[in-house]
Amino acid sequence: MTKKTTKNPEDYIYPLNINGLEGRMLRLPPPKGKQREILFVYGQHSTLERWWGLVEEFNKFGGVTMADLPGFGGMTSFYKIGQSASLDNLAGYLATFIKLKYHRKKITIAGMSLAFAVVTRMLQLYPELTKNVEYLISIVGLAHHEDFVFNKRRKLIYRTGSWIFLHKWPSIFFKHVFLQPAYLKRVYHRSANAKEKFKNISGDEFQRTMNTELHLWKVNDIRTQMKTNYEMMTLNNCTKRVDLPVLHVASKKDRYFDNVKVEEHMRRIFNDFSIFYTSSPNHAPTIIATAEDAAPFIPPALRRLLNKD
Repeated sequence: MTKKTTKNPEDYIYPLNINGLEGRMLRLPPPKGKQREILFVYGQHSTLERWWGLVEEFNKFGGVTMADLPGFGGMTSFYKIGQSASLDNLAGYLATFIKLKYHRKKITIAGMSLAFAVVTRMLQLYPELTKNVEYLISIVGLAHHEDFVFNKRRKLIYRTGSWIFLHKWPSIFFKHVFLQPAYLKRVYHRSANAKEKFKNISGDEFQRTMNTELHLWKVNDIRTQMKTNYEMMTLNNCTKRVDLPVLHVASKKDRYFDNVKVEEHMRRIFNDFSIFYTSSPNHAPTIIATAEDAAPFIPPALRRLLNKD
């Protein structure tokens, strides 16, 4: 019997340099007989390795490319080159990457959470790219700040805190006080935003999750994170139509987004909307998810579409 080999993400990661922004790109070639090209765009608090499990699942349907976003995954931030990590700038960077990587090829784009807002803005600013898109997939994405389930007080706290810490000196203070490993190890898993990540885990799994969290906080630029938080808290992508249908993957128990509001806003933007519910109760796969763990975020009906040549 032939022993099954296990892939390692490091074997598929390459350097990436675009306009002075240095990061990395992961490229998985298509399996035999598959021609589809899939661009997976990750969201906040990310590295290429974090999304390895989900990318392995997408690889069943074609070649998969995943590139760092400026300020995330260890890539140079826009602030390092004198620019802001605005949604427009992230959209412009992504458009440049697509033009350089794919030229006129047809591609499937899958955007995760914040990333789908970036993809939407890109297609609004660069409508000529819509003709290159075969399928447009939102994985628990959003289109408007009203999509959040938070009450007004919580939204105000997030919006105000993000605005304060997106500036240079407050962000330095935040990094050197709140992102110290000793502090994070002691308090992070008890915080409101992290409780779900650490719920019902212990031992080695707890330690792996904590170590991964520490790495993510280290390699993701805090100003970029705060700026994109603020962008989401004030987001309105409903001002311009996109001439494409969207395939939206939603969680019935999403702790961030109201699925009814998401659909309402996406229907204002796109010319058609289809929803696929993941069987996972969580907003996203865990930060140490295997392909098997991440599989529910490509629901069966969506898999059937992606299997079509």
